[in-house]
Amino acid sequence: MTSGPTTATSPWFVRPRSADHPAQLFCFPYSGSGASAFSAWPAAISDAEVSPVQFPGRENRLAAPHYGTYQNLADELVEQLEPRLERPFAFFGHCAGALPAYETAVRLAERGLRGPECLFVSGQPAPHDASRDRMLDMTESELRAELEAVVRDRGIEPSPGMIDMGLGVLLGDLDAARAYRRVEPVPLDCPIVVLHWRDDPEVTPEELQGWRRYADSVEFRVVAGGHHDFMNAPDELRELLATWR
Repeated sequence: MTSGPTTATSPWFVRPRSADHPAQLFCFPYSGSGASAFSAWPAAISDAEVSPVQFPGRENRLAAPHYGTYQNLADELVEQLEPRLERPFAFFGHCAGALPAYETAVRLAERGLRGPECLFVSGQPAPHDASRDRMLDMTESELRAELEAVVRDRGIEPSPGMIDMGLGVLLGDLDAARAYRRVEPVPLDCPIVVLHWRDDPEVTPEELQGWRRYADSVEFRVVAGGHHDFMNAPDELRELLATWR
């Protein structure tokens, strides 16, 4: 296919828009990370353009104020998404990134705007169970060690400055996670596909069952790998993400 024209992107999206694909997949990163979590993902999966979302207060948006709460994040993101809703789209959210993805879908429906065709949830309990996240009770020294381990797993030797910067982002994100409360589910009109990573010690399949309350159609799938293996866009994951089309 001949490459089609692109249009300038907003700070919320790290890749320019392309006219080559009839659908879009918006990707939401986990706490402490940014759109670079999806840097190894291809430009498209099946016929859907991959569009990683860049939250404020990290990476190339480090100077922007932190979003504060998932509710604020969803409200601001809807404004950026509205010009991009001319094509069918799905949301993918890994770990805590699934929560603002869900809240964004709720707000799109509340405003009468086009919603996602599917919400993919990866390794994250349902919103009313979000307080189970083990990182919410960790000390700063434990969080620092966690960051160092994640960076080393990606083949990078972390420097103190890198970890200091990452820790600042993570602490802000965890504050947002602690403030997040949704007691009563708002069911979505679209299907939800919940992914459990087989070697993930952080989240059990049982802890994911709460998503059954969030849509009429909720499917649970097990994929090979650990909690952070989504970053490599393994073939099994890509095949699953192609199913909504």
